[in-house]
Amino acid sequence: MTTDLFTVLSPESSSVPILANLPHSGLQVPDSIARTFTTEQLQTLPNSDWHLQPLYDFLPSLGITLMQANYSRYVVDLNRALKPPLFGSFWSAVVPEQTAFKQDIYTTKPTEKEVQARIKQYYDPYHQQLSKLLNEAIAQHGKVYLLDLHSFMGLISDEVCLGNARGKTCSESTLDIISESFSNQAFQVVKNKVFTGGYITRHYGQYPSVEALQIEIRYPVYLPDDQLEVQAIPHWRSPKFKKAKCKLEAVFIEIVNQLIKK
Repeated sequence: MTTDLFTVLSPESSSVPILANLPHSGLQVPDSIARTFTTEQLQTLPNSDWHLQPLYDFLPSLGITLMQANYSRYVVDLNRALKPPLFGSFWSAVVPEQTAFKQDIYTTKPTEKEVQARIKQYYDPYHQQLSKLLNEAIAQHGKVYLLDLHSFMGLISDEVCLGNARGKTCSESTLDIISESFSNQAFQVVKNKVFTGGYITRHYGQYPSVEALQIEIRYPVYLPDDQLEVQAIPHWRSPKFKKAKCKLEAVFIEIVNQLIKK
């Protein structure tokens, strides 16, 4: 299912109780909003979860449902709670005023009414659909694992960081299974180091019959080296990307097999 707001890729084979979510990989910016951005930020959209759609497009072939945002995190941040201030910090506001590097995003800041309109148009429908998919999986399987997939640069140098809010959103056994699956493919993995889980992981991880985990992968794991410092949206097609994707597919094959056994 594809809408203007998001894309849902259904399992290509028998479904498994895993829902993968890409809330920060969208790159679209509506014209009415784009014209209020600075030229630099519109061209670069920094700290996006670059190209996770092609990196993880194998997931439906493993029986995993995949939901992905189509719009940029700078339109509205789907991984933030609806609490004031709604317009403000990159790290907490639904509509960020600056980038993670404290660079201004706007030449003309949105009004409170415009922020509320974005929430209604982009944020609410996404979370309604995510809740619907979780409830459908629970109805079919009795429980569901929500894997919130992200990528990053900076803060830590580790390749993969798993976050379960320090034990609050999924069991230690689930965390260990996923950690070992990455380690078995020679990824260097840490748990709850800086990235302990954002709003989506913490909110839905409280649901009965839901175990939620945030998975962060460092840009250099899959993006070409010559694209890491470009002042533009990076290109991804490269042997390095293909190699990382093959390793990740092996990781998720093991995750599926191990979680189904639980």
